[in-house]
Amino acid sequence: MKQVEIYTDGACSGNPGGPGGWGAILSYMGREKEISGFEPNTTNNRMELMAAIKALECLKEPCGVRLHSDSAYVVNAFAKGWIRNWMRNGWRLANDDDVKNTDLWQRLAGLAGKHSVTFVKVRGHSGNELNERCDKLATGEISARKSAGG
Repeated sequence: MKQVEIYTDGACSGNPGGPGGWGAILSYMGREKEISGFEPNTTNNRMELMAAIKALECLKEPCGVRLHSDSAYVVNAFAKGWIRNWMRNGWRLANDDDVKNTDLWQRLAGLAGKHSVTFVKVRGHSGNELNERCDKLATGEISARKSAGG
């Protein structure tokens, strides 16, 4: 099974409801691929999820993946088993509220199920080169739209 390292990050300017960007770097056998995208009206959490989703969507066959994120929201959902509980409870929290961002969690859970994914928490803005590059990809998407008037 191919082993892939993925770093992801999301950003939102005016969270919630502002423009957002996401970025990811996929690394396999010394080669890297950078991807990024933009949403006009979103939240930071949605962008963190979208970065992981879009990165996993790039994989053409089942892979072993170490997905690095500075988002405790993304990492803990898998590492602490929250997502299994949400699915078992029909995407409801223990207090009976709806899980936020269910559409993206369902996509991410489906993709994670196709691969052997280990989610790794990294400290944001702490000098981790690939995390910093993902942050620049995400914030760069927002800046590019602002400077283009969109």
